[in-house]
Amino acid sequence: MSTPTTTPPIAPELTKGKRRRGDKLADPGKAGWGSRTVMTIICGLWFVPVFGLFITSFRTIDAANTTGWWTALWPGNWGDFTTGNYGEAMDRADLDRAFLNSFAISLPATFIPLLVAAFAAYAFTFMEFWGRDTLFIVVVSLLVIPNYVALAPIQKVYNDVGLTGYATVWLAHIGFGMSLAIYILRNYMATLPKSLIESAKIDGATHYQTFYRLVLPMSMPAIAAFAIFQFLWVWNDFMVALVYVGPTIDYAPMTVAIKNNLLTQQGAGWNYVTAGGFFSMIVPIAVFLALQRFFVRGLTAGAVKG
Repeated sequence: MSTPTTTPPIAPELTKGKRRRGDKLADPGKAGWGSRTVMTIICGLWFVPVFGLFITSFRTIDAANTTGWWTALWPGNWGDFTTGNYGEAMDRADLDRAFLNSFAISLPATFIPLLVAAFAAYAFTFMEFWGRDTLFIVVVSLLVIPNYVALAPIQKVYNDVGLTGYATVWLAHIGFGMSLAIYILRNYMATLPKSLIESAKIDGATHYQTFYRLVLPMSMPAIAAFAIFQFLWVWNDFMVALVYVGPTIDYAPMTVAIKNNLLTQQGAGWNYVTAGGFFSMIVPIAVFLALQRFFVRGLTAGAVKG
């Protein structure tokens, strides 16, 4: 008489985070073909204009004015490519100086609000003081005020005190981005384990030690997420830089230099604008690709507590 066979149990570590579908194990976190198709279409729609801008930046003005950029991909039209657009754009708009100006504006306007907002977010999360919640609501409510309504009053204040140069744009971007930075960092810090902070207090750690050694390292995903937002916003900004530093090349970033020096009122020179525009896109794309692993974690960590 044969003994009945039994199926050996599956180890718990092999089935953790998975569900059984018939006789197969399926990973519930794996995207299906529908999600992949939609994401491929969305990425394609974003990539097509960027690729078209890249192709146009290497085409001659006659070819760009008479045919679409996609015709340049045909073997018979490969002779229309040129690198002269980049050289002409660099000479006309002084893009090497404007490139340095963009860094001189973007880096301080990103790091300073991050540092100040991190201190404020720590205070709103882990320190008890009178009116804390009311003050936080007031700070967050500033997000609903459009930035552009403050351009003229701030410019008048700058003129009264004689403030010029990079500092005008730094202060404007710091003020405009502070509310969002505090909101994002405070929501993220609220998800950190309170027991760890209490243990640091029991061990005699001061608020500064707790902030620098515990809270700040654990908040790097949220800090990186806001750094991406702020850096891209400041780097691509045109209105604030034009109002406060003007078209002078001494302080003008790339957005102002490209618009004022490459594109005329009749629309001539747009082929040089494509070259300058693609040149200005290199840094934002590199920053996003370098910090993208923190992006989703920093934005979603503070959304749901549990």
